[in-house]
Amino acid sequence: MKNSSTLAPQRRQFLTQAAGGAALLAAGMAHGTPAPATGGAAPGAFWPNGARLVISISMQFEAGGQPVKGADSPFPKVDFPAGVPSDAAANTWFAYGYREGLPRMLDLWDKHGVKVTSHMIGEAARRHPELAREIVKRGHEASGHGPRWSSQYAMNRKDERAFLVAGREMVQQATGEQTVGYNCNWLRRGPNTLSLLQELGFLYHIDDVSRDEPFIEQVNGRDFVVVPYTLRNNDILLIEGRNYSPQDFLAQIKGEFDQLYEEAGTRRRMMSISAHDRISGTPQMVRVWDEFLTYARSKAGVAFMRKDDIARYALGSPLTVRESETI
Repeated sequence: MKNSSTLAPQRRQFLTQAAGGAALLAAGMAHGTPAPATGGAAPGAFWPNGARLVISISMQFEAGGQPVKGADSPFPKVDFPAGVPSDAAANTWFAYGYREGLPRMLDLWDKHGVKVTSHMIGEAARRHPELAREIVKRGHEASGHGPRWSSQYAMNRKDERAFLVAGREMVQQATGEQTVGYNCNWLRRGPNTLSLLQELGFLYHIDDVSRDEPFIEQVNGRDFVVVPYTLRNNDILLIEGRNYSPQDFLAQIKGEFDQLYEEAGTRRRMMSISAHDRISGTPQMVRVWDEFLTYARSKAGVAFMRKDDIARYALGSPLTVRESETI
């Protein structure tokens, strides 16, 4: 194994090459084809309208689509007897998402003129169609997230296809929009998922955390876009899972933003952030989201884009990374 003194010059050399126009992938970081030589591109060529850095926000609409018993929640796990039909305590926590959280976040996005992608569980959209329609009415994307919480990775091809179609139809019935993007439950897709998405006319998926920019991979011998998701800027992982305070969350995403904004001077960079209805929609979290959006928007060349718009732009851009490896 090489020591740190050996690695440091290599890292500096890579950054110098990227700035000068080579923009090759760092050795050992990926097995795909080299990135296009974007370092020598004209300033502002990486994104529409000369944007320097794009921020992609995911707003999960899951509340109301969870299992009535057994769903992950902050409450201690209980094995309810058959005579207890539901976990009432946990279900009130989820209900907060559609009663308070989503409306509060929608007002926040409006305040800052930000458009987001909402990954909608079909059952949640079906049970609360007025809220699903309101999300789309305000200019946000309705994206697929399955009809319900299920272990999609364990399904055979026929069942998974029916699962994907059912989720898309439920969201379309509620919103009038056909979903072109997809997010599996906890990103756990199966061996047939990408092939089925391609066959069904989806444009992109997000179940990948391997890059800080959109890229293209081959599925069924055709281009399929990945708009990478995030775990490190994800409220369900940080706030609920690790008990971060809202200020801890803010510090994390500001640190991420600052680094990507710096890198974006020489290569395409995208920042991904995740907001779940019952978590980021709480009063204290909306306050720190407000602070972050104010901070990010104060920097020149920052744009917020829906994932479908990012995917379409990536497909048409000669600067988009094309991976030979499809994970």
